[in-house]
Amino acid sequence: MTEPILQLDDLTKAYGALKVTDHVSLDVRPGEIHAVIGPNGAGKTTLIGQISGALRPDGGHVRFDGRDVTALPMHARARAGLARSFQITEILPAFTARENVALALQARAGHSFRFLRNVSRDRDLNERAGQCLAELGLAERADITAGILSHGEKRALELAIAIACKPKLLLLDEPMAGTGREETDRLVEVLQAMKGRYAMLLVEHDMSAVFALADRISVLVYGQIVATGTPEEIRSSARVREAYLGEEAAT
Repeated sequence: MTEPILQLDDLTKAYGALKVTDHVSLDVRPGEIHAVIGPNGAGKTTLIGQISGALRPDGGHVRFDGRDVTALPMHARARAGLARSFQITEILPAFTARENVALALQARAGHSFRFLRNVSRDRDLNERAGQCLAELGLAERADITAGILSHGEKRALELAIAIACKPKLLLLDEPMAGTGREETDRLVEVLQAMKGRYAMLLVEHDMSAVFALADRISVLVYGQIVATGTPEEIRSSARVREAYLGEEAAT
């Protein structure tokens, strides 16, 4: 079997007596979408922080692309190929969609002090930015100021910025948050089109999106993984229904 691109081994994190991450072990395989679901307060945000490098675990290990990255900071993990999107979209609203992606490409190339340069003059940079936008269905919105894009388009732009960095793993923290049904359906189509080209760890509350996208699902409840399996296995699990899904599993 192919080695996982991401492997969490016995990860723990506590704040005082409260165990927020309680001996969590899971993996993400190359090209798959592995979803993590759970109720509010289950510890999903803390887990994401430990994977991205924003938080240091108290115990256990994070292995990424064959190496132990537990002690590496967030920027080092990003350089290694771990790209994260956030619950709250992080873009530069005064710049166009194309410029947002072009600036990400500049940063990836190590030209951090070229940030103030007018990226519109760099033909190669803009062509590559346009390709990323086209992949996310934003080709016709490339020269629109990012701040006036719809919420769903901003989420797609954030994904375009993430793939501009040529990641080995996309860490998606509630990409559907705040989107309406139509925009959610469009984002699901976009992620389905990307499936197989990028490994993804998806944290999401929208169960219809999760069941449409995930190859495997892990259920996190009170800091513990109570089940991992295919969407069909999770949907039919009496334990998961009792712990979290309830009637949602039947829809």
